[in-house]
Amino acid sequence: MSNLSAFLAQNAVQNEGITFVASKRFVDDHNEPMEWEIRCITSEEDEVLRKSCTHKVPVPGKRGQYTQETDYHKYLGKLAVKCTVFPNLNDTEVQNSYGVMGADVLLKTMLRPGEYAEYLNKIQEVNGFEVSMEDMVDEAKN
Repeated sequence: MSNLSAFLAQNAVQNEGITFVASKRFVDDHNEPMEWEIRCITSEEDEVLRKSCTHKVPVPGKRGQYTQETDYHKYLGKLAVKCTVFPNLNDTEVQNSYGVMGADVLLKTMLRPGEYAEYLNKIQEVNGFEVSMEDMVDEAKN
């Protein structure tokens, strides 16, 4: 019989946060790029995020029938916000400095498009997604 004690919560390897330079444009007092801290979320937290980004869409030609559709761009934005520990994207002073309201809007405003895409890839990697969500969406479309 296999050793089930390996599956006990206290024996599981804990997911520790990682640091990542999301942009070389943000530097500290020594002119070194600031590291952002990213954490992994639980499957339960992920489910809540997915549900918040899913809505009903009518099935064409099928009156009264609906299907579920997930807005993956919205989901990835919310996932990135949920996983970002530092900087605090909910800080009103930071949001005010960019003239925006909301952590997801702030993140998209702070980072350039390429930086944002790379950050999203890192977020997905930290959470154990082998293939990015965008790749899965593209694959499903084909």
